[in-house]
Amino acid sequence: MEEIGLKIRKRQTLADQLYGQILEQIIANVLQEGEKLPSENQIAASFGVSRPVVREALRKLRDDGLVEARRGSGTFVRRRPPSRLIDFSTGQNLGSILRAIEARIAVESETARLAAQRAEPKDLALIEETLEDLASSMEARTPSVEADYAFHRAIALASGNNVLVDMLECARNLIENGIDVAQKLTREGAQIRVEQVAREHQHIFEAIRSRDAEAASMYMSFHLFQARHRITDHARIQ
Repeated sequence: MEEIGLKIRKRQTLADQLYGQILEQIIANVLQEGEKLPSENQIAASFGVSRPVVREALRKLRDDGLVEARRGSGTFVRRRPPSRLIDFSTGQNLGSILRAIEARIAVESETARLAAQRAEPKDLALIEETLEDLASSMEARTPSVEADYAFHRAIALASGNNVLVDMLECARNLIENGIDVAQKLTREGAQIRVEQVAREHQHIFEAIRSRDAEAASMYMSFHLFQARHRITDHARIQ
């Protein structure tokens, strides 16, 4: 197996740097799907970091479904993200994006539930307006980060809880960064992928409009889980 050691830059946490550099090796197919990673000791020596740093980086890779630990055998590459991903994001940046999606699943599933229970006519009109803008941009293969974010913000407004809106706004740059990467991958993907993403947004809106709180929460969680998989799996067409 090729040497995967690269220089660590001190301005970022060591675990995040190590995460990013191993991830870039996976994306570049230097570390291939099914391949065993070097031992913790070997990685630590190669990168000049401690074993706790290695364990933290590997934990994050496991949490993102990119590697898996096999008892008594070691750690293996489980999934390779799309090769073009590296054109749109660095390894460290991708780690932040995936952390943000993880947080969004927890927060926005409940936001959608509350929106289904509390949305007023003006709220539904705003959600529908942002959905139409997003659908038009996706149909033209020029998806809009602003329209996508506006759709999710409109749902937060419909929840009637200003703290949820503030939480979204606080993480806006990171959320929009993730949306941008996901949209670039979708734009270059098969038409079925574009249509699936559009349907996911439509289902969220329809559940909110029909006052089905459980369905709204489920569809929001499903959409964000799917977005995560589309970013991290090169074989994913939907």
